[in-house]
Amino acid sequence: MKVVVLTGAGISAESGLATFRDADGLWQGHHVNDVATPEAFRRDPEVVHKFYDDRRRELRTVKPNAAHIALARLEQLLGDGLLVVTQNVDDLHERAGSSRVVHMHGELLSALCDSCQGRFAWDDDLGDAPTCPACGNDTLRPDVVWFGEMPYALDLIERALSEADLFVAIGTSGAVYPAAGFVRMAALAGAKTLELNLDPSETTYLFDDARQGPAGKLVPAWVADVQGTLR
Repeated sequence: MKVVVLTGAGISAESGLATFRDADGLWQGHHVNDVATPEAFRRDPEVVHKFYDDRRRELRTVKPNAAHIALARLEQLLGDGLLVVTQNVDDLHERAGSSRVVHMHGELLSALCDSCQGRFAWDDDLGDAPTCPACGNDTLRPDVVWFGEMPYALDLIERALSEADLFVAIGTSGAVYPAAGFVRMAALAGAKTLELNLDPSETTYLFDDARQGPAGKLVPAWVADVQGTLR
């Protein structure tokens, strides 16, 4: 059994992480275009660095929730048959115990060098212009895929979707591409599709099955169902 799971901001919101698409909309008073585009970084790197430095510090205050833990348990059941593709830049999947995780939008605990394109594990601030461990230039930026940039590992993701028996989207808005198109790709390849979301997304109608409720309840229940079918 091969399963591809896509996770979005909704799964991390239950751990207490703010999202761009919450009811209050803004994070620390910033529009997305002010902190999540290459143009914003060129225009005001200090503001952008502070935004991500603050998010990095916030990440240390939260823990994985029941949904993250259930997906880690699913990996124990399926092994290489499971791939978790996340739009989130936090490390909550890894802290819950998942190892087969692809961060298509980058990682908050990583830095990217604009000079040499090196990527480095990073848990300190970037706003004080530290130098790149590889080339020595002070051109490090958050290793986050901003609007207008190409997501990571699309070839790997598309290959997994083409081979999947089941595609599951958890806590996603269905509004951000290319991730919003994954359900069509999986279905065209013959996979069954399931959405687990607090509310219907913009692409709910494309799924074979959709269940509404908190991820912390829906995901453990679904994983238990999968475990039952494997006995």
